[in-house]
Amino acid sequence: MEQFKTIMQDAQAEIEEKKSRFIANVYYIENAEEAEEHLKQIRKKYFDARHNCYAYSIKNINENVKRFSDDGEPSGTAGAPILNIIEKNEINNILVIVTRYFGGILLGTGGLVRAYSEATMRALERVTYANEECGMEMLITISYSDFENFKYFCRKKNISIINTTYNKYIECTIEVNNEEKQNIIDNNEKNNFNILNNKVIKEKNIRKNIEI
Repeated sequence: MEQFKTIMQDAQAEIEEKKSRFIANVYYIENAEEAEEHLKQIRKKYFDARHNCYAYSIKNINENVKRFSDDGEPSGTAGAPILNIIEKNEINNILVIVTRYFGGILLGTGGLVRAYSEATMRALERVTYANEECGMEMLITISYSDFENFKYFCRKKNISIINTTYNKYIECTIEVNNEEKQNIIDNNEKNNFNILNNKVIKEKNIRKNIEI
């Protein structure tokens, strides 16, 4: 089963170079439409900035895409260095936007490459990394008396419970890969809880926390 490295949450970092401000925003994305939406919001937020340079890398069942933009900076001084750092760190499903407020002093091509690279690296130092792989959302129905044992099982196996509904029985929406799905179903009698019903809601990429 193929896994690749991605991020768990968004992050931001800022540096200053010869009075120019470089603000790096990092986002987890699943497709190009999400990248465009984040770019739209950043351009609105930093409407008075001169440049919003970016790079992203997307990997899923339907596409494997890498794109970047210098957004008015000299060619090869902004978007490409950002993408280079993404690629060196082997991160996918990530968007990095670096906004520049010009400080009045020209940095030269080398200075721009260093500044955009440093802003990107500073932001990446603030994220938590994850493994991403093919998986699914499952709906698990369980009794109230078994709920605590089921939660303990999920924590122990690093299975995310993304939603819980309390009715006559408890319904938990969980994210699992194929192996975890089979483990839950096949070992139902061996576990300290009893699953009353299970149903696959949809296939999707799922993320698992990793230590780096």
